[in-house]
Amino acid sequence: MIELPIIGAQEPRKKKPSWLRVKLPTGESYKKVRSLVDEYNLHTICQSGNCPNMGECWGAGTATFMILGDTCTRGCSFCAVKTGRPPSYDEDEPRRVAEAIHLMGVKHAVITSVNRDELKDKGAVIWHNTVKFVKELSPTTTIETLIPDVKANWEALDQMISPGQEVVSHNMETVERLYRKVRPQAKYLRSLEQISRTKSAGKRTKSGVMVGLGETQEEIYKVMDDLIDHGCDVITIGQYLQPTKMHLEVAEFVHPDLFAHYKEVGLNKGFDFVESGPLVRSSYHAERHL
Repeated sequence: MIELPIIGAQEPRKKKPSWLRVKLPTGESYKKVRSLVDEYNLHTICQSGNCPNMGECWGAGTATFMILGDTCTRGCSFCAVKTGRPPSYDEDEPRRVAEAIHLMGVKHAVITSVNRDELKDKGAVIWHNTVKFVKELSPTTTIETLIPDVKANWEALDQMISPGQEVVSHNMETVERLYRKVRPQAKYLRSLEQISRTKSAGKRTKSGVMVGLGETQEEIYKVMDDLIDHGCDVITIGQYLQPTKMHLEVAEFVHPDLFAHYKEVGLNKGFDFVESGPLVRSSYHAERHL
């Protein structure tokens, strides 16, 4: 086990270390992306998830679009996206997302969604149409879809991943021991099976894990092994940050040296690409692993 300095967070809302500070978003590209998001009445996980990299990504002209509304049917204890009973979904949303991506002229688009467990198809038809419309308007744009847990509705999964996206991501989020605390409505083995089925369908697969929730290094190694065994090609590892006082407290702020160690371990275990760092999020630098 690598021994590295770790800054504890026993006191509530402990001040973040220097390596977690980010610059405020500025610049013309940032303004352009924000204008398009507002004009087309779109949602982004950048805003809903309080992503620390929004300024950097929007400043580079990219954003991660969130479809199927902005209200999730689940209440994961780590997530800043609002939860509740969502309104009926907007059937015109796929067209608006595709038009915004086309106007942005992005080479690689990332699309995610809230969980819509109340829908029989888990929102698969909107997923399918969104990717289809993006490909029709921007045929040279590559697409990564970060899809939710389909609760073993494998027909819905097939529909979500069939319209031509190059990368399909599904986040494990944490280690198996912490699932009941962090993701009470999800199942560790079910998510692994979802990744395995996605790989069997011929897709490039990806998953993300947060650290700083009380996991051990050995448990992170085990998540890596499980993902490799189930056909995962790419992994992202980032620091958990507490969105509000109502969410889980940070157990520890992990030192950047340990993130570098995790990257080395992941590559040695067989991942094609590992993005590991304090500010890394699921779609951070997503274009780099294509």
